[in-house]
Amino acid sequence: MSRLIHPPESIYNLIQREEMKPEKPPRYTSKFSEKVKQEKQQNKVPRKTMGPAKVEMPSPEKYLQKHSKEPKLPEKKPFSYRDDVHPRKPQIPAKTERPVLNVHTKRDIVRNNAVENIMAVPRKPRPAQAYTRHGDKELLENSGLVPKFTRKEDYGQIPQYLTQRQEEERRAQEEYDCYVKERMKEGAMKQLSEEERQDILNGLKKNWDELHHQYQGLSVITDTMPKKHRKERLESEMKQLEKDIQLMEKYKTIYITKT
Repeated sequence: MSRLIHPPESIYNLIQREEMKPEKPPRYTSKFSEKVKQEKQQNKVPRKTMGPAKVEMPSPEKYLQKHSKEPKLPEKKPFSYRDDVHPRKPQIPAKTERPVLNVHTKRDIVRNNAVENIMAVPRKPRPAQAYTRHGDKELLENSGLVPKFTRKEDYGQIPQYLTQRQEEERRAQEEYDCYVKERMKEGAMKQLSEEERQDILNGLKKNWDELHHQYQGLSVITDTMPKKHRKERLESEMKQLEKDIQLMEKYKTIYITKT
């Protein structure tokens, strides 16, 4: 440890050595320096942010006076009418003036007015409704509560689109009846009797009861794939039987085509 701190003496250490200064690499200069200087000179504007170098001092005689910044109104002028822009209306007639009437009639206007008022029928009040507790009223005619549609010319008549639909249904039914008659004449179609329809219906219901009994006997927990498949198969068969039963009960007349 002492040798590292105090190295051993050597004769070579007595000779003075020349100090070698490291050579510095040449200074880096960018090739864009001239271009940057030109752009800086072009964008340079004197007193751009700091203002002019010398500002003219205001004169002590131009000080701010009272009401100097208020708007000045134009001078008052005497009022005068301009007949070319706004023509004046005629003056109001005096109380002593009487209008000149050139119309003369022998009819007693007072008597006629009295007779008309006596013979007049009193006006009926327009129907209204009060919609607030303060008595605010609203006319019933425009409130939407009066059935105005009953006054239409076509009220109570069957719409045209319904008549067209009924006509289309009647034509379709006639075409179907003609097709059934032709097929029955050819012997390719047979109509089921009521007894046969009831027998088929009872058989479908019996099959549904048997499947339902099997479905009730299934395990509550379907933890294996066979149990799951059996349950799904029974449900699909029961749904199909329900559709067939509904179809047989809905239509009383059923035709069977012969293959």
